[in-house]
Amino acid sequence: MQFYFHRLLAPALLSCAVIAACSGDDDNSAGSGGSGAAAGSGSSSGAGADGSATSGVGGSGGSSVDPSAALSEFIVVDQFGYLPDAEKIAVLRDPQTGFDADASFTPGATVALVSSATGERVFTAAPAPWRDGATDESSGDKAWWFDFSSVTAPGRYYVLDVENNVRSAELEIGDAVYREVLKRAVRAFFYQRAGQKKDAVFAGEGWADEASHLGPLQDRNARLYSAPDDASTERDVSGGWYDAGDYNKYTSWTAGYVVTLLRAYAENPSIWTDDYDIPESGNGVPDILDEARWGMDWLVRMQDADGSVLSIVGLSHASPPSAAAGPSLYGSASTSATLATAAAFAYGAKVLKNAGGGALASYADSLLPRAERAWAWADANPAVLFRNNDAEAGTTGLGAGQQETDDYGRLSLKVEAACYLFDATGEAAYRDVVDADYEKIHLIEWGYAYPFEVQQQAALLHYTRVPGATAAVADAIRSAYRAAMDGDDNLSAFRAGVDPYLAHLKDYTWGSNAIKSHQGNMFYDLSTYELDASVNADAARAAARYVHYLHGVNPLGLVYLSNMSAYGAERSVNEFYHTWFHDGSERWDRVGVSTYGPAPGFLTGGPNPSYDKDGCCPDSCGSAENNARCDSEPVSPPKDQPAQKSYKDFNASWPLNSWAVTENSNGYQASYIRLLSKLVR
Repeated sequence: MQFYFHRLLAPALLSCAVIAACSGDDDNSAGSGGSGAAAGSGSSSGAGADGSATSGVGGSGGSSVDPSAALSEFIVVDQFGYLPDAEKIAVLRDPQTGFDADASFTPGATVALVSSATGERVFTAAPAPWRDGATDESSGDKAWWFDFSSVTAPGRYYVLDVENNVRSAELEIGDAVYREVLKRAVRAFFYQRAGQKKDAVFAGEGWADEASHLGPLQDRNARLYSAPDDASTERDVSGGWYDAGDYNKYTSWTAGYVVTLLRAYAENPSIWTDDYDIPESGNGVPDILDEARWGMDWLVRMQDADGSVLSIVGLSHASPPSAAAGPSLYGSASTSATLATAAAFAYGAKVLKNAGGGALASYADSLLPRAERAWAWADANPAVLFRNNDAEAGTTGLGAGQQETDDYGRLSLKVEAACYLFDATGEAAYRDVVDADYEKIHLIEWGYAYPFEVQQQAALLHYTRVPGATAAVADAIRSAYRAAMDGDDNLSAFRAGVDPYLAHLKDYTWGSNAIKSHQGNMFYDLSTYELDASVNADAARAAARYVHYLHGVNPLGLVYLSNMSAYGAERSVNEFYHTWFHDGSERWDRVGVSTYGPAPGFLTGGPNPSYDKDGCCPDSCGSAENNARCDSEPVSPPKDQPAQKSYKDFNASWPLNSWAVTENSNGYQASYIRLLSKLVR
């Protein structure tokens, strides 16, 4: 039922009624935010790591937040905070169009940054209007910026509109502001592990569960989709991750997640630690690598002796995952799955060889021959396709999202695999493939760098640093990327300040939060690959703005991570589409309503202006009861809104199809982790 865009490679106070239209009751916040409501103490409450009520980071420990200053939805900040030497800009907003257009807010003449500990106004300034008071089409808002970048002293603070006596969520300035956030984000992969017992000591009591999909005819003895009664097709395809809110496991996408996690490590190895509270913690290997290996081990099981790699495993669904009792069925090998896996094996062989103090060296060595066998099979079988969940192909019901790609997608995967195999082996044959086909990648063919092709762009940039790479090709790639990053939607947009919320996207699609992360990573690649030292400072500022957007600098003032009140967010995602944390669950549905809410740290899909109810609505959904579900709750928002407001904090299933807005994906998660890790100290 899920079809993620990335898989084809997404002075009045705002009244409680308006907030509810956007994201339901504000269960995950401190202070009401309703008209005339008094502010809370600044401390947050929510489900902690053990699934119990936990006092939050925000404002605890002697906070002096002025109790007369109400928490305002019109002043948005990164709710986790800012690094001391970083740019720090709060956005003050006045809605003009969208679900909150009836609300209004005019900032006072003076805005202050206030110390939560002492109540001192450490910095004051007049808010600067965005584009002389223009209304931004993407958000439907007028906006003002309050730049407090000059404040570098560590501590807890909030932004105060002095005349209106309303405040932002609390924030922290310090070197450690993102460490715990990164840990929670990485741990989301642990909750997605198939076949892994979620012991309470690691998962927290609230999300403890037995290992899933290990029963009869499940992952350890899965059968071919077309021969479910043929025991001779049984094989072990256990492990891996539930891909998103569905439990299916898709090979090509999993390979991409592994590469992104490994890239996050390789680009900033010193920040990764061995204390993320997963079963492998304390083994001397950074936990990000342990998590990547969990995915890699599954890819190993998916490979046939001839080098080909199976395309997909369809799993049964239930809540909690361990209750799923249906059989596991796998799809045949495909060229795209095999090429993607060859890339992951080759890149893993290189990155893991010297990582973790050499503890993974032998494992890394075992991956390289697997990569070469996969390459050889794909090279000999360049167009073997497998379309899952496709009536014409006879695979209806196998998986959800379509994992097969097109001719350009296979070309991209072949170039990517060749880049990493050349780096891992030094063999000229792989270099020759890159040199022959790199100009067909859109970065070169179109001269355009954009966030829908970060995988291809990253592979080509990687090639430019491989010893022995053809100098002219490497120079062409570097020049093309550097020039493209001056384009209208990249550095030019940053310099022109085209987005009042500071994180410009040309197109908001399904999975827009992932695209925000991709765009931030694209900016960081300018400095990672040393393309132009003169733009490094701008690139770092631009990239960080996408993190701030995901952490609350957006029209909803919402942290797009789940259940993060115990880790510093005053208002984060309360519910999202996921089979485990499903709508109506007494234990895992909504923060503050269900016992625990969803597990913390999952990045949701984000605003999606293409959202709509299922096409069967209003009266063709099979029964009167089903038809009634079409109007079971309002869906505007996310429907009929400016792009940045096309979001609702909900998890309704068919036919309201919340997955098009709020579902998580490991692809979203991995890209966000890679971006956030650049800011961790």
